[in-house]
Amino acid sequence: MKNKNRFLAAALACALCLTGCGLRTTEPEPDPEPAGAGTARTVAYVPLDDRPDNVERVVYLAESLGYALEMPEAVLYQTRLDGQPKNFDALQRGEPWSLSTWVAAQEAAGCDRYILSLDQLHSGGLVSSRALTGDDIELPGGGTASASGLLENLLALLAEDPDNVVWLLDSVMRLAPTVGYEGGTLEEYNAIRAFGALPRRTLEGEALNLEDLDESYWWGPNGEDLRSRTKEEGIYETALRHVRSRGRKMMLSYVVQDTLSEAGYENFHLLIGIDDSSLEDCIQKNEIAYLRQGLRTDRAGNPLDWLLAGVDDLAFKAVARMYLDEIGWQGGTAAVRYYGGTEQSPACEYDFQPLTTVVAEHLELFGLTESANPRAAELQILVLTQPAEEAKSAYCEALMRDLEECRRENWPVVLIDAGNGRYGAAFHQALTKEAELGWLLSYAGFLDMAIVTGTALSHGVARYAYLQSGAESEAAERAFARTLADSVIKDFCYKNVVRNDLLAYIRNDLGGDPNNFWTPEIDREAVQARLESGMEAAVKDVIQNFQRSNFFALKPDRERGWGGVALENYRFPWDRAFEIGMDIRLGAFTEPHEEILGIYYR
Repeated sequence: MKNKNRFLAAALACALCLTGCGLRTTEPEPDPEPAGAGTARTVAYVPLDDRPDNVERVVYLAESLGYALEMPEAVLYQTRLDGQPKNFDALQRGEPWSLSTWVAAQEAAGCDRYILSLDQLHSGGLVSSRALTGDDIELPGGGTASASGLLENLLALLAEDPDNVVWLLDSVMRLAPTVGYEGGTLEEYNAIRAFGALPRRTLEGEALNLEDLDESYWWGPNGEDLRSRTKEEGIYETALRHVRSRGRKMMLSYVVQDTLSEAGYENFHLLIGIDDSSLEDCIQKNEIAYLRQGLRTDRAGNPLDWLLAGVDDLAFKAVARMYLDEIGWQGGTAAVRYYGGTEQSPACEYDFQPLTTVVAEHLELFGLTESANPRAAELQILVLTQPAEEAKSAYCEALMRDLEECRRENWPVVLIDAGNGRYGAAFHQALTKEAELGWLLSYAGFLDMAIVTGTALSHGVARYAYLQSGAESEAAERAFARTLADSVIKDFCYKNVVRNDLLAYIRNDLGGDPNNFWTPEIDREAVQARLESGMEAAVKDVIQNFQRSNFFALKPDRERGWGGVALENYRFPWDRAFEIGMDIRLGAFTEPHEEILGIYYR
């Protein structure tokens, strides 16, 4: 019956087009004013680095909630891989001293909302935080300053105004440093990650202190001397530097936690993300326990700080929680449904918790209570996991049936693809052909699986709360459209189609490294042209889906339709193939598209 309906729908589509009654859309137009223009609720934001998930996508989310992000000049927080042009002060990283000065200037100008990435403020970015080994950092023009001193002074400055709301973003270092930064090789990464994944002696009680933590890096659970092991394997010096970086990082985390606890800064929130991990009883184990004991609650026992899986989604979570707190969000209920049968296991090799635990901890962050009855829940969270059985299509079909029911019942949906690429393009093709992508509250599937959970839930819960609040802003709606389109297009079209072609082209045709177009140097114009032609072909069906979609509305009679969608200015932010940036232009929204045999027309 479904195939018959599709045939009839296709035939009717042709007839409608011939009679001029088919899908009508609007021409994409230049961007309107930012969402915060005129009614500024400004947030001073220091990004983790200059990747899209830390810059433009955070801007989209913030503007979709009526905020305007104020950020420093990009040159102050950019990361440069080996061989690439350096920043203005000949560094490969951001510049903590200048960033601290910038934050102080925002405070002097009267700003009272802050989201600040600590790895950027003490190390110049996430990658650099894995490489630095001492407290002193270089200053522009020469000299050094204490990274811990900069943090203490900045916290004290922001604490002087009790009206400030400050979200601090920290991380638990992943198991190994970055390939292609300060000479790091893939062989070193693999060796140090294996070293980091080895079980460690467990610290408890009074032993959870910085000195014992630093020593625990070198000892297995039964007293095994890991120094001897690394010397035998010829990686001792590399492991020693990595351990020193971890010790520095934990010292700086201690400075922040101790300052917040001692001073009682209840208008400060600390959000700590656990970077790429391992199911093994690894080097992060004692670090996590140490940081967990320093998490604070307010006088009523409510959390002020959180420690969760995922780092590249930290800013999304901070923006969403800031908004929920500001509007007095009282929480809600969510029905979580899994498809694939592996939700009780980590979703990928970089996770250390079962997917169900990752989801549950994020529900708690956003004040959601899980409901076993979808009809009694406010939000529907549909999660595709890796398949337990080879017959993968059954899992996708079950999810599609439930998604169709949610659309029919007008239940708001957060869709999470934690399949880790195991379904190929089949799931995305089914969604593009049969679903209404623009109707979703949020979608995520591009990055590591712990990160997609935080990404999808932060965007979805914030969107639902925004709709509940009754706020209306054309610019905010356009920002929401961009964040949803960005997430879907990059996952469906780039990650699973175009990127695979680019990887082969760079390696086989250009003899280069997809992880860094500068070592060796390759024809970057040719890579850019390949990206643009590949995306032009890959995005057509997805964009057509958006242009026949309606936005979710709490009441169906408040629905509006998507207008035109155009993509331009494709770019590689780090001159590597892993991720891309792009600009999204939108046409004016339309009257609701009408459904005819499963296809939406106006």
